[in-house]
Amino acid sequence: MLAAIEDRCDAIEECYEFMLGYAGKGLSGEESGESSEVRRHLQEAAQALNGLAHVLSDVVERQRLEPGSKYRAFLAVIDRDARDSLAAVELVLAQQAISSQLIDNLNASIHLRALLTDLFLIDEILGAHIRHQDPLLTS
Repeated sequence: MLAAIEDRCDAIEECYEFMLGYAGKGLSGEESGESSEVRRHLQEAAQALNGLAHVLSDVVERQRLEPGSKYRAFLAVIDRDARDSLAAVELVLAQQAISSQLIDNLNASIHLRALLTDLFLIDEILGAHIRHQDPLLTS
C-alpha cells in the first residue's frame, strides 16, 4: 500500500517538475513531440490524483495511526486539494493545444502547490512513523 502512495506521489511530482521546464520553453502547444509529452505527464498525474486521499486513508487505518481525528482532518484537506488540482489538470488536458503559458499558469495554481506541500508533509509523517516502527527499514 505504501508503494502505491509512493507511485502516486512520484507521478504528481514528476509532472510538476516536467511542467516547470515546459513552461520556460515558450511553446505554442502546436509542437507535437513536446505537447504529447506534457499531455502524458498530465494524464499520469490525473490518474494519481484520482482517489489519492482514499489510498492515504487506507494506510492511516491499517497502520492505526493516532490520533485518528487529526489524520482524518488532514486527509480531508488532501482530498480537497487533490480534487481541486485534478479539476485544473483535466481542464488543461481538455485543451486542443497546451502552450507553455498555459502550463505556467497551471504551475502557479495555488491548488497544485498546496497539494504538493500536503504530500511532502504526509510523506514525512508516514516515513517517520514507519522508521519508528521498524528502524531496519531505513538501513
